[in-house]
Amino acid sequence: MPMLETNIKKDVEPPISHTEIGGEETPLQLIIKRFMKHRLAVAGSILMLLIILMAIFAPVIAPKDPYQVYDEFSAPPSAEHWLGTDQVGRDLFTRLIYASRVSMAVGLGAVLIYTLIGTILGAVSGYFGGWVDIVLMRLTDVFMSFPGLMLILVVVSILGPSLFNIIWILGLLGWPAVARLVRGTVLSLKHVDYVKSGVVLGLSTPRILFQHILPNAIAPILVQATFGIAAAIIVEASLSFLGMGVQPPTASWGNMLTDAQSLTVLTDQPWLWVPPGVMIVIVVLAINFIGDGLRDALDPKTLK
Repeated sequence: MPMLETNIKKDVEPPISHTEIGGEETPLQLIIKRFMKHRLAVAGSILMLLIILMAIFAPVIAPKDPYQVYDEFSAPPSAEHWLGTDQVGRDLFTRLIYASRVSMAVGLGAVLIYTLIGTILGAVSGYFGGWVDIVLMRLTDVFMSFPGLMLILVVVSILGPSLFNIIWILGLLGWPAVARLVRGTVLSLKHVDYVKSGVVLGLSTPRILFQHILPNAIAPILVQATFGIAAAIIVEASLSFLGMGVQPPTASWGNMLTDAQSLTVLTDQPWLWVPPGVMIVIVVLAINFIGDGLRDALDPKTLK
């Protein structure tokens, strides 16, 4: 009988796993592993990395000066001008490369500003509650009650269209969604045991809020910021298309599409509007794929 019990135990005992030998995977390793399984997210990350490098090294990559005017107006693609020239005679391929700088600057700059504002306001509102929460959330409701694009157009018309103004306007008007998200996350985290322990130990409120609560709320903020970059790029392109964004001769994918308002250009000169339109679609799709991958990878239900 002892021999039989030993054999049964050998059959029942599970094999020793790799994690038991070398240690368990850290949460960061699990996140990276899950993100890498999302093929579209990985492809989007590679594409965005290439576009960011293109924007940084535009003077090296671009074959010509984006402001130089040639004697060929609205010329079709050729060996001299790979994507043709615009109606002024400037090389479209060069301007397309330099325009990526504008889109990346607006997307990253605006999102950085309003994520910082929304995170601070949402964290303060959710943690303190009471009249502080009421005032900040009613202020958020006021900002969200206005049509976004119309409000941006009004502010831009007052301050004047420029790259700097576009970044600050989008940054100062885009925080309500982040504030609501952070507030909800903080409300659910401030009652957990480690936060209550910090209060009992006499830790300062800023330390509890910014060192213990917000680091655990970074996942939804990061996902929201990723999608916000795509939205900011679309808004900038829309404003530039309407003539209220980045002004010529500075190249922007939006103001390059302005030439497409003519029916003749739409039908007979597609090289004037197809490249910038395709770039906007590619960048927005890539960022959205990255956001989907981050959302799946950072899902707390899967990090076990």
